Amino acid sequence: MSQPTTRDRDTSSADGLPIAYVPDRPRMRETPEQLRARIPGWGADLDPADRPSHPKLQYSPDSTGAHWRFPERQAGAEGRERSIEHAFVTPVFGTAQPLHGVSGMIRRLAYRRYSEARFGHWLLLIFGDRVDAWGSHLRSFATLHPDNPITQTGIRSELSASGTMRRGRSDRRHHLLDPVIVAGPWVIAAGGLVLGVRRFRRRAAG
Repeated sequence: MSQPTTRDRDTSSADGLPIAYVPDRPRMRETPEQLRARIPGWGADLDPADRPSHPKLQYSPDSTGAHWRFPERQAGAEGRERSIEHAFVTPVFGTAQPLHGVSGMIRRLAYRRYSEARFGHWLLLIFGDRVDAWGSHLRSFATLHPDNPITQTGIRSELSASGTMRRGRSDRRHHLLDPVIVAGPWVIAAGGLVLGVRRFRRRAAG
């Protein structure tokens, strides 16, 4: 099992496991007195009466029903995507949507290269999602039921009384951008297809 890095050492349990997976309390790097002396106003919410979430903050590991100190590791973690902030893949992880193709390569790069606190991490994940979506669109045209950009993008409902015409909507400001975001890629793809067909015909005729 991978051991926590130096960066994780202050938030590890006594036996070296990351504190996120065991019932121990995280150890504070500074005492409350040191923090109060260094940061003006620190500890303003120490009184439980000032915290509406206080009942949820009760530390009672015996009441969780867990029969283990550290959960059994799920098999198949080798090669799975993992944020670089973590010492290893979480003990339990989903396998319903495995990464695949070009979109999978983009998403793996996001996890391998950037921290979750970096903009590049999330930008690559969004880009990978768009690549996956467009791959699905293209594959649908090889079936008997291709994607319908009119009914499946919500355009028809936006033009109904319960859509754009509804009062009090908080997203009215970006209505002008919606046609560009939704229809723009389809228009570009159709234009590229038309240009490709024309170029092919010219070469065939020449």
